[in-house]
Amino acid sequence: MDPDEFIGDTFALYSDTLDLNDDEEIHYGPLVLTVAPKEGKANTLLADHLFSPSLLLAEHIERGLIPLERKTVVELGAGCALPSLLASTLAHPPSLVVITDYPDETILGNLRQNVARNAGKTADGCVVQCCGYEWGKDPRPLLASLSATSPGFDVVILSDLLHFDASHTVLLASLTALLRKSPDARAYVAAGKYTSSVHCAHFVRIAAEAGIVLEEGTDSDSGENGESIWRGTMQVSGGGLDREQLAVRKGMCRWWVGRWADLSNMKARDGGDT
Repeated sequence: MDPDEFIGDTFALYSDTLDLNDDEEIHYGPLVLTVAPKEGKANTLLADHLFSPSLLLAEHIERGLIPLERKTVVELGAGCALPSLLASTLAHPPSLVVITDYPDETILGNLRQNVARNAGKTADGCVVQCCGYEWGKDPRPLLASLSATSPGFDVVILSDLLHFDASHTVLLASLTALLRKSPDARAYVAAGKYTSSVHCAHFVRIAAEAGIVLEEGTDSDSGENGESIWRGTMQVSGGGLDREQLAVRKGMCRWWVGRWADLSNMKARDGGDT
């Protein structure tokens, strides 16, 4: 994945990003987060912003709509890592959270600071790790975090990664390599509605070809006029966020839950255990 491919086709995203000043903090429940400085690869890869899909996934995690207790979790292209770090603070947390983003020092420097700043909020029984990872590259350094009996993560989080369709192939290669081949393994994918429906459909299609079914979710508890309602109870602030803004941003998102389609066929094809 060449990061310079991301330079074009970004205008639509900026209508859905928090307008954060340098060093301005985002507060979500117990978490205190910053985004990467607006420079270099952080700017090219948009790690210097927080987009709505991360807020939607965080709300789902807070409400228990994404079951994570004692699971192993990896987030790709994490940015400031709101969903995965929030998961680490739950009363019934994952056993392992691995947070990754492009191996650039500006991006990873901010990510490490977010992990360190919130280390005291990590729930007992949860281990949090942070490292650089480029999509499509050798996944073994990430898989090495797992026990030998679990050759894959129970949960893979993809927040706002579908906008640039040139990266779909390498992103999917990482997803299929990292998601544990088990009926209960899940991928949670969210995208802003500024992401072309054609791009979203493309990723859903190639995922299906690779054996992963992505089922799109709906907001079943929207208001009587169909408007989105923010159902989280944790305090959220920074970048002008309030409950009204959070509801609007939640409504600007699409999301999918992914699972392996047919593990019996996959086992026969691969000639091994899953």
